[in-house]
Amino acid sequence: MQSINLIRDNLKKSRDLVLLNIDGMKEHAFVFPTPRGGAHTLWVLGHLAYIEGLVIRQLMLGERNPLADWEASFDGTDVASEAQAFPPFDEVIAKCREMRQGTIALIDSMSEEDLDKPSSEVPKGWDKTFGTYRHCLQYLADHWYMHRGQLADARRAAGLDRMWV
Repeated sequence: MQSINLIRDNLKKSRDLVLLNIDGMKEHAFVFPTPRGGAHTLWVLGHLAYIEGLVIRQLMLGERNPLADWEASFDGTDVASEAQAFPPFDEVIAKCREMRQGTIALIDSMSEEDLDKPSSEVPKGWDKTFGTYRHCLQYLADHWYMHRGQLADARRAAGLDRMWV
């Protein structure tokens, strides 16, 4: 198996497993996953979309992040609880899906050799994380998997059943 197939599969599986946790969460979008706060569902979805644009468009391809205007709401550690600090849930989930679909379409247009191309705008000291297309694409699959736990905790805090896939 070529690694491009594994990365493509990881991008699709991480998308599917994360979005499974969204079922029923629209009405609970601002429920924090712990009594001490954390990242609520709307923030996680916006963060995933924003970072997808940052890593693929900006770091990897040297373009502008199409969601750069979302930085204040969805990047960093301070998670607001007020609805007016965020775009509407339906817009955020649609952008989240759109950004991941764009990433999958991009990898579908690539060859195994393309994965070793150097990224365009690697932050100083982040070569091992974002230095090549391969690194960027795998990072995004891992990033979605990492935030899956926060979404599972937010579901529990909202009183919804855990998703078992």
